[in-house]
Parts: sequence; C-alpha cells; structure tokens
Amino acid sequence: MSGPRTIILGASHWHVPLYARAIGEEHQVLGISDEDASLVRGLSQAWNAPVEADWRRLVDLPDLGLAYVFGPHNGMAEKCLALIERGIPFVVEKPLGTSLAELSGVRKAAEAAGVPATVPFVQRGGPTDRWLAKAGRPAYQRATFIAGPPSRYLDNGNPWMLDPAAAGGGCLANLAPHFVDLFLQRSKESAENVDSRLSSVMHGAGVEDHASLIMTTASGREAIIEVGYAFPGSPLKRYCSYTSAGEAGFASVDSDGSATFTTLDGATESAVIDVDSDPLYDPFVRRVAQTLENGFRGLPTLAQLEDAMRPIWQAYDDHGGREDGRP
Repeated sequence: MSGPRTIILGASHWHVPLYARAIGEEHQVLGISDEDASLVRGLSQAWNAPVEADWRRLVDLPDLGLAYVFGPHNGMAEKCLALIERGIPFVVEKPLGTSLAELSGVRKAAEAAGVPATVPFVQRGGPTDRWLAKAGRPAYQRATFIAGPPSRYLDNGNPWMLDPAAAGGGCLANLAPHFVDLFLQRSKESAENVDSRLSSVMHGAGVEDHASLIMTTASGREAIIEVGYAFPGSPLKRYCSYTSAGEAGFASVDSDGSATFTTLDGATESAVIDVDSDPLYDPFVRRVAQTLENGFRGLPTLAQLEDAMRPIWQAYDDHGGREDGRP
C-alpha cells in the first residue's frame, strides 16, 4: 500500500472500525498501539501492522507522515504534543483532553510548530447538516441525540468512558461537540452565554447520562442541544431529531430520516435522508488523504474544536467541575 506512513494510537476506540477500511486503502499503516493488544488483533491483521502496548515506540518510527490519535481522553494531549514535537501531522478525536486548557495548549503548540491537525467532525456536510442548511443561517436550532446505554462501553472494550478522570465527562463531552460545532459553523458566531443541566439519574454511573445545553451568541442566536445515554441497547442504535429556523425558513429531521423544509412563504418539501453518522467516517478518512499535503485545507481545525468544546467544559465547571463527572 502506498500513501503516507501512518500510525494509529489508541486503536481500541469504538470509532476505529468505522475508519478501518478507508485507512487500509488510503494509508500505509506501520503500527497500532493499545494497552490491551487483544482488543485490536483484528485491526492488526486487516492492516498487516504490528501492535505496540506503548504508543511512544511508534511515534519514534522514521519518516512518519500521519498519525491518528484515539484512546482515553486524559492521554490525548500528551500524544498530540509528542507528535507535534516530531512534526507529524495528525487526526485527533474529540474532545482532545479533559479540559479546555489541555486542548488550548495542543492547539497553540501545533500552530507554533506549523504542524497540520484535523478533527473528525463528520456531521459537517453530512445529510442532516445539508438539510438543516436549507433554513439558512440559524436564528434558533435544536439537536437531540440520545445514544445507547453507557454499558455498551464495557462491552466494546472502552470501560474508561465511564471513568470521569479518564473521559473528562459523560454524554455531554462525548456526543455534544458535533452539534455545537454544526450550530457555530452555520451561525458564524461563537457561544456567548451558556446554560446547562446534567443528570446521572437513569444509570447512576460515574458520568452523566443526560445533558441539556443552551447556547446564545452575541447577536442572540440560540441553540438547544440535548444528548444522552438513555436509548436502550437496540439495532436502532439511537434516537435523534433536529430543527433549524433561519432566514430562509424552517427545516426539521426526525429519527427515521423523514425531513421537511418549509419556506417563508409556506411551501413545504419533504424527503427521507440517512441520519446514521457511522457511514460518514469513511469519506472523512479519504478527505484526510486528499488534503494531507496542503495541511488538511477545508477540514475542521483545532481552533474550531476549541470553540466547540468551550461551552461544554464551561457547563461542567458550572456544575462543580469534573472531579466526579456528576452535576
């Protein structure tokens, strides 16, 4: 396989299988790291790449062209800084750390060193985003995304997601960044005021299983984002729904993909779209490969990740910090 000499750090992350085919086709994988090699044997075989328990052994390989950073959130910043020190471009999963300070430190280091980095905000440009964009620049937007129970992280080899010290938080830190980002990108503003509610009532885990975030921009544009781990374990995987009201009309998308857009003069169009975000990871990897040489031009930046995470970390701080992951 030609393509950039690539390493995958923290490869047991539950999103990695969604990247796997495209990574194998677009990159030359030299090695993958995970503390538990048994969890990534399938990837190792698929990519014909050795597994290292210590990710540091991989970042010292010669002539690396690219790295993907996954794994527990409390180790992400260290991995990114090591890559920056060696001048290796990287893709990093949100939230990149367990605090805004960690993320900001990585962003500043990457900018100072001129090391390209991007983030898989895969909902951008996806079917839901494109449909909501019919409404124009949003005055009011709402996103609800309720994923399966937190026990799934015990089943998929990522129990650290239920440890607030390792994950930094629960459903808000994990699920909300995509939808905060969509609103900020379409509104072309930053969050000025933030209100929030966090709850662990349903599952009683160490991290919250339901959260609501209300963001208002300086001009008064508003987004309401509801996320949770409240959906049962099911082939349906999740419940989701979205609305956006803007200068061109009102757009909505329901969990079954049914979508409507009503113009300001009252005309309505309908369609059925794919609301499953899983298929969006494959084209993201291919765009990474296409844009690597020009510094990931057009893909999400660390500065945009920082903008999206700022109201989220503020919400945790408003509820007493993240020492125990609870409100």
